[in-house]
Amino acid sequence: MRSIDGQQGFIYLNNAASSWPKPQEVLDAVAESLRSPYAGEGRTSFGEAVNYPDSAREALGWFLHFDPPEHVVFTQNATDSLNLLIHGYVRAEGGRPHVITTALEHNSVLRPLHTLVREGAIDLTVVPFRDHRVDPAELKNAIRPETRLVVMTHGSNVLGSVQDIGAIGRYLEENDIFFVVDGAQTAGHIPVDLSRTPVDAFVFTGHKGLFGLPGIGGFTIRSPDRVVPVRQGGTGTESRSLVHPEGMPERFEAGTPNYPGMASLIAGVRFLESVGLEKVERKGKELTGHLIRSLQREPNITICNETPDLPLVSFNIEGLDCDTVGYILGRGYRLIVRTGLHCAPLVHQAIDGGRGCVRLSLSWFTTREECETAADAICEVARGADSQVSTP
Repeated sequence: MRSIDGQQGFIYLNNAASSWPKPQEVLDAVAESLRSPYAGEGRTSFGEAVNYPDSAREALGWFLHFDPPEHVVFTQNATDSLNLLIHGYVRAEGGRPHVITTALEHNSVLRPLHTLVREGAIDLTVVPFRDHRVDPAELKNAIRPETRLVVMTHGSNVLGSVQDIGAIGRYLEENDIFFVVDGAQTAGHIPVDLSRTPVDAFVFTGHKGLFGLPGIGGFTIRSPDRVVPVRQGGTGTESRSLVHPEGMPERFEAGTPNYPGMASLIAGVRFLESVGLEKVERKGKELTGHLIRSLQREPNITICNETPDLPLVSFNIEGLDCDTVGYILGRGYRLIVRTGLHCAPLVHQAIDGGRGCVRLSLSWFTTREECETAADAICEVARGADSQVSTP
């Protein structure tokens, strides 16, 4: 068990929300970034000053196999990126385009889209999922002549299932339909090769699998002119103009950048490179499989997806609501987990009638011993619930 400042040990299993602990290399890089003044556009600098925005673009471009690096845009997080892309694309398109998304989505996709539906700006189709995945053929069948945009997740934050964005992207590219992929749950956990995957915009966040700080994220974009900027402000460039610059990456960025967050991203990517992403993926699958097999010992534990592609396990215990289970695990066993709808209400409508579930999510730093301790605690809670249900 891990301890902080002498407090009693705990086990952290909420990495799909925000990874913890961070690698020491990340903590050191952030501290170093704050020891010197920021050296950006229009500021006097010196030879050894780090250009964090450019270095971070190169690091993310290399990691995601994306080029050119100036088409890597930084934002607050994945939610911020998705808002900029969705609203910016619909504004650029004009009219009332038809948009497709899926029932696997996080509210960072669903809420911007439904806001636009309410405003009468778009027509929306939500494609269901079956066996934890969206069938590419079913998504293709939802396309209409007026379909201009598809927004979907790469990996479900509830079911841990990875979607076939390659097959979908190739079809959409052939039909000139703009394709936005939410990679918040996949970047840093599994390989992402945008040089081989026809995606118009790929969204990432720093604080999950990339081991960065909260408050930094971004997206890659192939054709920036297809999205209207929805923010304007200072960039340190073209300052005589009262109109925001159209060149990249300034087109979508304004204001002082989150350079400590960028420093954390650079260090996080380098850490993953040093470990090896294939090794990270392999360990995640091994520990997740071990955890699932351990939970399967108790018949009144229902696992939402017994074959996840990502290192997360969602479950419910018969006779107890998920929030009660989370409270017991937290207070009684010092397990930090996530409960509820996980900001993905349509997933839960499909799998549990909207009740929600308990989610365990792992990182590179999760140990086998922690998984075993957590599984023993959950099984003990399940046995207690079963005995109460069985008592006349």
